[in-house]
Amino acid sequence: MKKHNFSAGPCILPAEVMRKASEAVLELDGIGLSLIEISHRSKEFVAIMEKARALALELLGLEDKGYQALFLQGGASMQFLMTAFNLLDKKAGYVNTGTWSQKAIKEARLFGDIVEVASSQKDNFKYIPKGFDIPSDLDYLHLTSNNTIYGTQFKEFPKTDVPLVCDMSSDIFSRQLDFSQFDLIYAGAQKNMGPAGTTLVVVKEDILGKVSRKIPSMMDYSVHVAKDSMFNTPPVFAVYVSMLTMQWLKDLGGIAAIEEINERKASLIYSEIELNPVFSGIAAKEDRSNMNATFNITDDELKDVFDEMCKEAGISGINGHRSVGGYRASMYNALPMESVGVLVDIMSELEKKG
Repeated sequence: MKKHNFSAGPCILPAEVMRKASEAVLELDGIGLSLIEISHRSKEFVAIMEKARALALELLGLEDKGYQALFLQGGASMQFLMTAFNLLDKKAGYVNTGTWSQKAIKEARLFGDIVEVASSQKDNFKYIPKGFDIPSDLDYLHLTSNNTIYGTQFKEFPKTDVPLVCDMSSDIFSRQLDFSQFDLIYAGAQKNMGPAGTTLVVVKEDILGKVSRKIPSMMDYSVHVAKDSMFNTPPVFAVYVSMLTMQWLKDLGGIAAIEEINERKASLIYSEIELNPVFSGIAAKEDRSNMNATFNITDDELKDVFDEMCKEAGISGINGHRSVGGYRASMYNALPMESVGVLVDIMSELEKKG
């Protein structure tokens, strides 16, 4: 039986994407060779890369707006470093909303002065800071749009003339936004787009080339742009599956269609958390993530019962992050409504046992 996969990442992928990807591993489009053994310079893979880059810009509404889409390696963790390497000349601002923001701040401090313009650390990152002042002399302001560990998500982004950089690893392609407000977006594929191994970077070309330092070729966005994201051997499988997932999303109706589905999934589980006295939410209500619902069980004596019920129902991956505890239901784009329904039914049944 296929389990109900609530894992925070690597993510669940659409069934049809998994099928096409598995077929391509054996043989790609009838060419007599596997996807993972063809040259990355072959016309077949070059076409895959070009389509993946084009789909990313199309889905985000950034075609012909001065942006380039790149598929790089090293995960979002590498982007903590690359963004600062390419953009930080003197001073940058960061909003600290959790573990991933802190990691990004740590790397950026290697390159210049970092101003923590706002933080929710004092309340264990249960909310998103709001109404903070943004210095006008920043090279950029860095945000993390969704926080998988704490279950918080920016619902509105600050208005500023400072270049805006955003780590969207865990909610890319999940909701409609004016993506042109961002000068650089990065997202590890393994949450909402594909398997681990590649990272999408969408960068506005006119913000590049302004730092005074020399940048190593592999760390230089301009080099990757000039080489059409093929400066070195790319992660062919991860790029291919990401392309398939983006095509699946486009065929579904794009971000507008998936946002509606995601809203229904989030509403279903948060309604149960609010109404069921056996459970309590962790994140502040106004900042709750549609991707990662975090919650606790109010009666420790029921924990083992709940865990066993989830196991019997084939529910996987809902344990909270080790730093927070409790539970976390990650509801990425490909998670079917049926899976959320199964979890909610178990939560409701547990109340009767309490």
